[in-house]
Amino acid sequence: MKRSLFLLMGLLSTSWAAEIPLWEAGAMPGKATSEPETTLPGRGDHVLRLTHVGKPTLSFYPAKDSGALAPVVIVCPGGGYSILAYDKEGTEIAQWLNSIGVSAALLKYRVPGNRVGALQDARRAVRLVREHSKDWNIDPARVGMLGFSAGGHLAASCSNSPDRPNFTILVYPAYLFKKGGLELVDEIKIGKKTPPAFIVQARDDRTYYRSSLAYATALDAHGIPVELHLFAKGGHGFGLRSKHSVAQWPELCEAWMREMGFLR
Repeated sequence: MKRSLFLLMGLLSTSWAAEIPLWEAGAMPGKATSEPETTLPGRGDHVLRLTHVGKPTLSFYPAKDSGALAPVVIVCPGGGYSILAYDKEGTEIAQWLNSIGVSAALLKYRVPGNRVGALQDARRAVRLVREHSKDWNIDPARVGMLGFSAGGHLAASCSNSPDRPNFTILVYPAYLFKKGGLELVDEIKIGKKTPPAFIVQARDDRTYYRSSLAYATALDAHGIPVELHLFAKGGHGFGLRSKHSVAQWPELCEAWMREMGFLR
């Protein structure tokens, strides 16, 4: 697999990226769908929706070579663990990260209905980028993970696993609070090694906005640095396309990465 990765890397550019298999043949743990990967019909909202992902991949988008090691952010699209909003919460995000000098690694994790497999894929992605940090000109001490909605839940889960990133960016994360309150779900255990987080959500995202409050509160209780932005309007699933004030989140996130030393 190592040789094939090097061959694929020769094909990469800032405009597109080759899909790198996450797992060697026969090495993937857990279960995967046997259905062929499918692009769902459009709904008029210009979103590319993928489902039945049984062969997870990582697509690497390198930042422009400045002669220095770049930070990298693993991008986890959302979709309720049923689909992946692959462009709105994936390729468009990779392009934005490249524009601020950050390499991006777009994760295509297992769906539908496979949270265990998705977490295995996310943890493998963190290991993979660190293993190949020299080949990909990235700093292994500045590996982030950015997740949207279900991808935010996945990023938070991975950040509290043995294969954690160095920082986390959660955009309208889902499934992080216990129903009826602001308590963090039991399966996510915050500890002293949990990385700092930048979190953004809209208050009118009535179904999920408490996820951000629950995670931020838990981080604060453990002394973990956290920056939380709760906007009045924006709803859910806006990506980089919102017309509300929540559209400021990329600039705020970039400023946070610089202030925290993840982006120099």
